[in-house]
Amino acid sequence: MSVRRGLEDGEHDDGLLVFAEVRPRLFGIAYRMLGSAAEAEDIVQDVWLRWQATDRNIVESPSAFLATTTTRMCINFSQSAHSRRETYVGPWLPEPVDTSSDPALGAERGEALGLAILLLLEKLSPTERASYVLREAFDYSYRQIADIIQMEEANTRQLVSRARKHIADGRRTPVSSEEQRRLLEAFIGAAQKGDLATLEGLFVEDVVSYSDGGGIVRTAARAPVSGRDHVAKFITSFASHFWTGITLRWIETNGQASVLLSRDGIPVALATVDASVEGIHQIMWILRPSKLAAISQTGRL
Repeated sequence: MSVRRGLEDGEHDDGLLVFAEVRPRLFGIAYRMLGSAAEAEDIVQDVWLRWQATDRNIVESPSAFLATTTTRMCINFSQSAHSRRETYVGPWLPEPVDTSSDPALGAERGEALGLAILLLLEKLSPTERASYVLREAFDYSYRQIADIIQMEEANTRQLVSRARKHIADGRRTPVSSEEQRRLLEAFIGAAQKGDLATLEGLFVEDVVSYSDGGGIVRTAARAPVSGRDHVAKFITSFASHFWTGITLRWIETNGQASVLLSRDGIPVALATVDASVEGIHQIMWILRPSKLAAISQTGRL
């Protein structure tokens, strides 16, 4: 039985109620660790099954036990997930999550939630990623993190420090959410018109466009497209046919403005940008149907 099913059916007991209370945080940890809502849900369900089989009378802190179990399972799962992504066809992007109407991420802060940050976190080791997520997104103490990942406290400080440096080195200072939305709207408008000059004016010199089709969507670029001129020409090259019959729905995914593109009522892509004061430096196109399914029916800005 899943925890959601149990709550819906009214089958409440102390174990279920405790688990339900911390479930959003468990999902938030797992999602940031794996970059996939589907995989995070599977982890949370496995944690629930383990919790059911646990002698809860000997558990001093259920929330600590559940967070520890979730993190350790994610660390183990990350090994195989990383191997699968090495053979992924085309660029891999995190699975977006609708944060406009779904509080399931349960974060006290929005750290380690944006798609660009999740992409950077892929370069970290599982223990580095876990330490960073627990510290930056959920404000765990170094002592708590050390207990969870079974390391010395000094080592966890080093892990968090290395992760912070990696994130800082990998991205520019982001603009406000309002400015990110404005730039995204300007980008979409110029892309629809095939306006080369406007696109070039929106991009930084080393802008990168990622298209995640998972080898399923033929229109997805099989490699990142880099450089202002190349990206602008790439975007305008398909303007005459890609946007035909497309309707736009502005939503919020991973804490930032995004746009869901549909044709005949069927989602075909989600687009968002990462930007700094210099302009747009990352464009992320998510075209794989399985990654669009969870957000296709929810949330409006």
